Amino acid sequence: MNNFSRLALLSVTMLAATGCSVLSSDKLDYKSAGKGPSLEVPPDLTQLARENRYAIPGAPVTASSFQIGQVTQSVPTAATVIGDVRIERAGTQRWLVVNRPADKLWEPTRDFWQENGFLLTMDQANLGIMETDWAENRAKLPQDFIRNTLGKVFDSLYSTSERDKFRTRLERNPAGGTDIFISHRGMVEVYSSDKKEGTVWQPRPADPELEAEFLRRLMVKLGVTEEQSKALIAADPQKSTSRITQVNGQPVLQIDDSFDRAWRRVGLALDRTGFTVEDRDRSKGVYFVRYVDPTIDKSEPGFFSGLFGGSKKSNPPQKYRITVVSQDNSTTVSVLNTEGVQEASENASRIIKILATDLK
Repeated sequence: MNNFSRLALLSVTMLAATGCSVLSSDKLDYKSAGKGPSLEVPPDLTQLARENRYAIPGAPVTASSFQIGQVTQSVPTAATVIGDVRIERAGTQRWLVVNRPADKLWEPTRDFWQENGFLLTMDQANLGIMETDWAENRAKLPQDFIRNTLGKVFDSLYSTSERDKFRTRLERNPAGGTDIFISHRGMVEVYSSDKKEGTVWQPRPADPELEAEFLRRLMVKLGVTEEQSKALIAADPQKSTSRITQVNGQPVLQIDDSFDRAWRRVGLALDRTGFTVEDRDRSKGVYFVRYVDPTIDKSEPGFFSGLFGGSKKSNPPQKYRITVVSQDNSTTVSVLNTEGVQEASENASRIIKILATDLK
């Protein structure tokens, strides 16, 4: 971090320490980091090639079809409906079900993110995935006399220590409607040592309330009123439990959900927790993912410097298969290696714990 940036960070820290008012956390005012230092994610955290392997085999992949896997229609549970929009919720996870074809929702969704201050770094209609760049919530900046006066002239002096990005996934359902998922990923800037001579960027947990707020705003974009959207987003979640058990001596995750619902929830959890989903086969209940061991030394130069266009040095990712197998209303999630054999490494146990934490 250069001296100018340190001054900005120090200024904000000092102002916060003096008790200046900060805008409410539920108020969002995002500004893309696209015009500043590059905030692209290191290779181990990015989506792989934009291939058409998400399509149903034999079906054309077009912006109008969005044949992204096959999803079976389920009876809405813990869902509230306004017009042709409803929201489903399980634990901290929420997603929209809209009774419109995916090709009618792509443009409004793209416009929605741009209107909220984001640039899109992924805009793949054939995959049904769009992803924003890293952006800063300017509403978290102090709002005092100094900020209101100096900030208008030297706005770049003020900066928060957090960045956010969002992935939106659209999946067509058999009824001709579309399921819409929004997942959040965050980074936070922290001092790299006790001497506070430098800073590094580190991942922070996904924020379900940020996801919920953007789902609510998207509902408004799709025609739901502000009052109706707030009522929808407050709907009580369906009670669903998950627990870690063992099969053949290896850890697995047991979810009290049918396959359809568990498949959606596991996919959203993978999006949230930073896995790279290379491919998926819903008919076999398999996600093909890349995973990076987080136990490596993050203080090594270059681990997060990729956020700023620096060194791309990183721990090589490992490939796994996440399987989702159901019987009635119980689903088992397992980690297999690339050969389809149950994985016995520490990584497998770590992946199961990550998913279990998110699926609470």
